[in-house]
Amino acid sequence: MIKACVIGWPIEHSRSPMIHGYWLRKHRINGSYEKVAVAPEDIESFLSSLGAQGFAGCNVTLPHKEAALRAADNVHAAARSIGAANTLWLSEDGRLEADNTDAYGFMTHLKESAPSLRLQGATAMLLGAGGAARAILYGLQKAGVERIVIANRTEARAAALAEAFDHGLETIAWDKAEGALKDCDLLVNTTSLGMDGQPPLEMSLKTLPKESVVADIVYTPLETPLLAEARARGNACVDGLGMLLHQAVPGFERWFGVRPEVTKELRDLVVADLKVEDG
Repeated sequence: MIKACVIGWPIEHSRSPMIHGYWLRKHRINGSYEKVAVAPEDIESFLSSLGAQGFAGCNVTLPHKEAALRAADNVHAAARSIGAANTLWLSEDGRLEADNTDAYGFMTHLKESAPSLRLQGATAMLLGAGGAARAILYGLQKAGVERIVIANRTEARAAALAEAFDHGLETIAWDKAEGALKDCDLLVNTTSLGMDGQPPLEMSLKTLPKESVVADIVYTPLETPLLAEARARGNACVDGLGMLLHQAVPGFERWFGVRPEVTKELRDLVVADLKVEDG
């Protein structure tokens, strides 16, 4: 039996077992996927004994993504550029391989949800400068977005992110972001603002062109206040759940040898679980 897992601290909230469990049943694979709580002080020993524990690989969530990158024997391009790994697997010769599939997940869902958006030569604004912003920034640059503006409440962090990438990046003060929306083809919220239990994202979209696309990586709630305002204005909207679902595809293929699909059935399964939690 092939075994894989997701590790984090804490890990109880993870919906990865639901996603991978669905695919294991769908493809009738003799495998398992479980949650493993790994304390920060135990991450190195856990990853060094991954194969000995019978795992073919694992997903990595907070706070272990940077430690996973350091532990790997071979780091793939996306993980190297983003500076964090969320997907690990053991090669045939036992080497620990590391990649980051967050950019793939976001970009795949973006293209499915807003197929008319032309990324080549476009202007995008990212709200936030954390790990998710780095992944999405990498994906947008690879897709040919010409100009990317980063707005973050801590300007020094936005500047540091801009310096980490090599071209086409600008920073803007958080309180100036609304005024700069008039030039944006794509607006992406990469912060936790608007998430259940977090403060709201207080930003008016009144200057954003109606043909622009608005994306939010938050998926609890599935329609954030930002997306609700965008939808009411007629802007195309991209929710955060699709990124979660699509980022899981490459890892499943690495571990279990089958490339799964993100279907409406899978999405409905996770949405139903989100509603149960909200209830």
